[in-house]
Amino acid sequence: MKSKNIIILFLASVAVLLLVVAGIRYFRLADNEEHIQDKSQEEHVHYEPEVHNDHLHDENEIHDEQDHDELIHDDHLHDENEIHDEHDHDELIHDEHEDGDDCTDDEHEEHIDEDIIHLTDAEMKGLGIETATAEPGNLQIQLHFPGEININADKMANVVPRMQGVVREVNKNLGDTVRSGEVMAVIESRELADVRASFHAAMERVELAEANHKREKRLWEKKITAEQEYLDARIALAESRIELASAEQKLLALGFSTKFLKELPHDPNEILTEYEIIAPFDGKVIEKDITLGEVLREDKIAFVVADLSTVWVDLSVYQKDLPYVREGQRVLISAGQGIPDAEGVISYLGPILSDETRTALARVTLPNKEGQWRPGLFVTAHLVKEKTPVSLLIPKSALQNLEGEACVFVHHREGFKTQNVSVGRTNKTHAEILTGLKVGQSYVTEGAFELKAKIVTSTLDSHAGHGH
Repeated sequence: MKSKNIIILFLASVAVLLLVVAGIRYFRLADNEEHIQDKSQEEHVHYEPEVHNDHLHDENEIHDEQDHDELIHDDHLHDENEIHDEHDHDELIHDEHEDGDDCTDDEHEEHIDEDIIHLTDAEMKGLGIETATAEPGNLQIQLHFPGEININADKMANVVPRMQGVVREVNKNLGDTVRSGEVMAVIESRELADVRASFHAAMERVELAEANHKREKRLWEKKITAEQEYLDARIALAESRIELASAEQKLLALGFSTKFLKELPHDPNEILTEYEIIAPFDGKVIEKDITLGEVLREDKIAFVVADLSTVWVDLSVYQKDLPYVREGQRVLISAGQGIPDAEGVISYLGPILSDETRTALARVTLPNKEGQWRPGLFVTAHLVKEKTPVSLLIPKSALQNLEGEACVFVHHREGFKTQNVSVGRTNKTHAEILTGLKVGQSYVTEGAFELKAKIVTSTLDSHAGHGH
């Protein structure tokens, strides 16, 4: 039943659709017939001016041809305009490219200008810049020895009191400068009192013995006394003189001078117990072990005084280098740390090697007027083994390191410019140049570091200006 209904609905829909299509065709046919009738009437009414219409048609064709020609002309102008536009575009691109090239050239020129440092004579003088001409030279092949500065033991003294006593005065401290004969300390000693008393007694006995000897001699010459009495007086005088000489030697052994003994007063109120500790020579107090009021033994070192106007440089010479080292050779002593190098002569070369280090001792006596060579300072000695000729030799002060490359500053008319070099053999002061610098070129020997600083500073400033 349901299927039948569906079929009926479908057939009804088809019928309606057919009716609609038929209606549409009917109305179209009616319209066409009306259009044909209207056209026939127009042709009948306007039949006479047909020639005129043909003339109009010809004119329209002529106008159409003119319009066509104008259109072609317009298209041609349009094409020419397009060509001109393209040409102008190419010229614009070319101009922009040339402007870019000009900008690149300007940047390149500016980069070249940055590489060359322009300085006036006043600026060069202020920076301490010195130049020289590159030339061959002799490179000194050197041996290097480690060493140490020591006190010149020949000019060092341990100051002792030489007798026991109580310290009453201390006049010098550690580091003080002393002069020969200057009183460094004073002690009070009973032993000194006994020695001085013996000296005074011996002097008195000598005077009495001399007077008795003169008297006995006169009496014996006048035959008043026996010869034996005269001989006894003579023996007593000799014994008193021996006793005085012994007392003098004891005082001299305690450090008193002969001049002091001759000027020694005979005042009975003189303080016989005071003993003065005297500086043996000019120098500095490098050690002190004395305190006010302490009992100082006769063997205790109260002060150590050293004359540091000269020092010893003790060098360790390796076994393999011994054939090249001998006494009398000149060596260059270097300590660095702002201390200028100094030259000295090997005054002693030890004949025996150390069991521990397997090195021999070589000693250099070095002047030390300014006091910069302090005992205990480690140094290096440089000894010339041989001299080798090289094609180009420059001082090491001329070499700088810029961006990881060794370079020198070459002096041009425009200014100073860096030039990379290849370095060969070197010693402490000079270097061999293999490539990069030619004989006859002017280069900076002093002040190269200051020029390098100017390049680094200008580079940082340019990076900061470009916002890098």
